[in-house]
Amino acid sequence: MGGSGVSDAAAPAGWPVALRGVTESVVATLGPNDRWNQAALGLHAPDTENDPVTAVTWGQTRTRGNFERRGGGVVQFTTDPREFVDAALDITETEEPVRDGAAAWVEVDTERVAEGDEDGTEWVRWALTPTSSNVVERTVPTTNRGFYAVVDATVAASRLDVPAYDTATLLDRLAYFAETVERCGGPRERAAFDRVDELTDWRDRNESF
Repeated sequence: MGGSGVSDAAAPAGWPVALRGVTESVVATLGPNDRWNQAALGLHAPDTENDPVTAVTWGQTRTRGNFERRGGGVVQFTTDPREFVDAALDITETEEPVRDGAAAWVEVDTERVAEGDEDGTEWVRWALTPTSSNVVERTVPTTNRGFYAVVDATVAASRLDVPAYDTATLLDRLAYFAETVERCGGPRERAAFDRVDELTDWRDRNESF
């Protein structure tokens, strides 16, 4: 894959966008079946300009396995909340790594830098080194609370069966995010939250609490 990165004083070296805190993304990793697995991946911004961008995988996920086998992947910054939901909560495989909703992407090499166990779940921290990148579109920044509520909802939904997290608390969060999307989201955000409903049973669980 080729492409040219876009210079940005606030962006880590080689990355097409600025990162701060934890930035949610979609990562494509090539599986043993030669198809690209699409999954959500939180990017941890470096503390200094000499530190790498890092990400943590939890458990024996496809992303972890593909990082171990292939040593890299393609990180995408998507503008389509439906693509994010499918990546975060469903098994999504594609012929090509970059999705239609990607506003920018960066191909990265991955290196395991730490590992451990938290409440019975294995985790691995990876350093991500960019090798090529491309910006597909630039837009004037806007804030849509519905979009961010969808992203937060996928995080809460993915933790429903993790013993370290309280189910009742997660269900309360999901109910709040659902209300936020209904009030503040547009058609794409509402369609994305419909996918959250389809891929999880959180509303049925909520009725039992």
